[in-house]
Amino acid sequence: MSAQNPQRIVVVGAGMVGHRFVESLLSREDLPVRVTLVGDEGRLPYDRVGLTGYLTGRDADELTLDPHALADERVEFVPADPVAVIDRSRRRVRLTSGRFLEYDRLVLATGSYAARLALDGFDLPGCFVYRTIDDLEQLRTFVERRREQLGRPLRGYVVGGGLLGLEAAEALGGLEVTATVVQSSDRLMSAQLDVGAGGILRRLIEARGIGVRTETVTTRLDPDRTGQLSRIAFRDGTDADVDVAVFTVGVRPRDELARDAQLECHPRGGVIIDDACQTSDPAILAIGEVANFDGMAVGLVAPGYAMAEVAASRLSGGDATFPGFDLSAKLKFSGIDVASFGDAMAATPGALDVVYADPTAGIYKKLVLSDDATTLLGGILVGDAAAYSSLRPLVGRALGADPAVYLAPEVSGSAPMAELPDEAVVCSCSSVTAGRIRRAVHEEGCVDAAGVKACTKAGATCGSCTVMVKKLVGVELAKSGQVVSNALCEHFDLSRRQLFDAVRVSELTTFSAIIERFGSGRGCDICKPTLASILSTLVGGHVLDGENATLQDTNDHVMANMQRDGTYSVVPRMAGGEVTPEGLVVIGEIARDYALYTKITGGQRIDMFGARLEQLPEIWQRLVDAGFESGQAYGKSLRTVKSCVGSTWCRFGVLDSVGMAVRLELRYRGLRAPHKLKLGVSGCARECAEARGKDAGVIATENGWNLYVGGNGGFTPRHAELLAEGLDDDQLIQAIDRFFLYYIRTADRLQRTAPWVQELEGGLDELRAVIFDDSLGICADLDAAMARHVETYEDEWAATLADPAKLARFQSFVNAPDTPDPSLGYVAERGQVRPASAEERRAGVVPIAGTTLAVRR
Repeated sequence: MSAQNPQRIVVVGAGMVGHRFVESLLSREDLPVRVTLVGDEGRLPYDRVGLTGYLTGRDADELTLDPHALADERVEFVPADPVAVIDRSRRRVRLTSGRFLEYDRLVLATGSYAARLALDGFDLPGCFVYRTIDDLEQLRTFVERRREQLGRPLRGYVVGGGLLGLEAAEALGGLEVTATVVQSSDRLMSAQLDVGAGGILRRLIEARGIGVRTETVTTRLDPDRTGQLSRIAFRDGTDADVDVAVFTVGVRPRDELARDAQLECHPRGGVIIDDACQTSDPAILAIGEVANFDGMAVGLVAPGYAMAEVAASRLSGGDATFPGFDLSAKLKFSGIDVASFGDAMAATPGALDVVYADPTAGIYKKLVLSDDATTLLGGILVGDAAAYSSLRPLVGRALGADPAVYLAPEVSGSAPMAELPDEAVVCSCSSVTAGRIRRAVHEEGCVDAAGVKACTKAGATCGSCTVMVKKLVGVELAKSGQVVSNALCEHFDLSRRQLFDAVRVSELTTFSAIIERFGSGRGCDICKPTLASILSTLVGGHVLDGENATLQDTNDHVMANMQRDGTYSVVPRMAGGEVTPEGLVVIGEIARDYALYTKITGGQRIDMFGARLEQLPEIWQRLVDAGFESGQAYGKSLRTVKSCVGSTWCRFGVLDSVGMAVRLELRYRGLRAPHKLKLGVSGCARECAEARGKDAGVIATENGWNLYVGGNGGFTPRHAELLAEGLDDDQLIQAIDRFFLYYIRTADRLQRTAPWVQELEGGLDELRAVIFDDSLGICADLDAAMARHVETYEDEWAATLADPAKLARFQSFVNAPDTPDPSLGYVAERGQVRPASAEERRAGVVPIAGTTLAVRR
């Protein structure tokens, strides 16, 4: 063919696959073709994958696919005039309007239609299928009209509990219709999920107010006296009231044109093709849901796109082949992640299952491995499908990491990333390989996922590969020296958040076991304290117990903050800044007896400086006897909860800020975190406690408590942002519980809440969804973890004083435990002491520390 005599290509079907074929064909520059795209519907090609969005706020224009290909001068788009007849002998088609189109090559992309059940009443008003924009528009119009007629919310049933059925149930909920899903098999999504996964998915669906009936077969639909749908009957003899029914019982290939043209078709439906998408007629190709390859016709867009690329390659002189169906599936249901890929049912002989299940948190994960446990064959992810984009390209390849890391719960994209070969398909919807993405970065200048998407279409359809695309782009940029690794240290390739979940899933309880399984070497001053914090959260126990004692940094090792002269500070807890006169007297006596410098801290506590190592147990014994406990000023943990006096004393106070501050501090004391935690509680909008400069700030209003999160002072001060308002006491505490534990589980090492909140994908809206809407299905787990923390808390200093083995650590000199360090020296200043400077030491006017220190005046 030449520019003067271009190849005439007629594409029958203007759906997603037909559009992709035209787009791919025209991407081959200067190809001499004349393309005619013929559609049934009177609209431009649109995104059927996102069809549910039409009922949740998106209009038809927003669903329209990229129109640029159809604007090409080589393309004619014929809407609302479907092909009626294929005349193979004359190589032409006749449209319904009577128009004839001649072709050199014909591409069938007619797709499929929604299957219909042979039921009495299937055609009653109120019965719908879920296939096109017109179907959904008719559904929405009916619901609005019928609700107005009946004057009450409608009752809906969705017959078919597969991917589309669950989306339809969600859509009915968006229309304020109470929905129940009816499934004939024993579990939802039975084609993709095993029994365990199906059971957890059912619980997640029901928790969102959607009813589920499994092992239930619909037998009849009955009308009311006006002829409208009224009852639905089942094989077990039961029935139910219903106002609207949506049928999502599968699809059937639209192969009637091919059958009439006597093309070879499969008995179970679909035009038979080879791996070049060629039909029994050399001039005709078939792609998408109408095509039957290797005995299968599949209603998924990704294989259709792969076929479109193959057909475009073949018609432009290439030799691409269709590799077979990728049956990976990901459910697009608000707040619920479900994914299935590869040999999910472990049908491969000798296959091994590795399963993590937490029914309470609504999480089920299964990896299917080869009999030698090295090659990934498939998997199922329910409740947390963050690892889907990392795992799916690895099917048929070495997993490259301990399965426990991939099974870690509720982490967005935390699974490790093996080095994918160039031929590994990252985006199955658009058949984009890892090699293509690498070329986009290194040869086409793409520096982020958005740029790669524009260049390659990766992530442009269902979006499930977006996380993997981002990771791959990051890896390739790193090779160019543009980013650094997120590995915790040289001993662990995992980030802190990855390591947290690896420890949680593996249930390991010691550093030695963890580094043996997930790391290498003997550890360092980065990974040891990090793991000490992680183990404190997951396992509990005293910081000086067993092997954990060797992991602590200098401050945690002696449960006190080391100062510049080698002495330590002592900070007893004063919850909410509240202290009795008797408590003040005890602190004053201790400070006087041990000659300690005293100062009120910014967190409303009293800090005593200058205690020697061997004095710490003596000082803390007196404090504990007086009812004080450790303020943990030495740890990456809760420090203080600052408050104003609130409504109990202040004439402007709205609520009891001191009472709430005390309650919060006693709840979160001892809570270890990636960084220190501070809170503030103000009794009114005057904000005397400076709550908006804290990790969690609480401000009283006439309507309840307002909660602000992600603030801090320090080197980069930041105001906290409003997370929720008008909360009562219990709602406030539950929200802070979940906020802190979600942060502890997912933040990086030494990351404050402020940058963590800023870096969250989806920002505060996503955080609200996690905390209040349970979008990740983890709130029950977070609540239980906080309950365990509160229940198992013990004062570290009180426990140490009761343990002679721990007390043995507190000696300046092992062979002379009662001898003070002679290098310490002080001078008087403003009635107290401070460490002497080098000049003062040289001048010889510095008193040397003894058992007690008299201040010279």
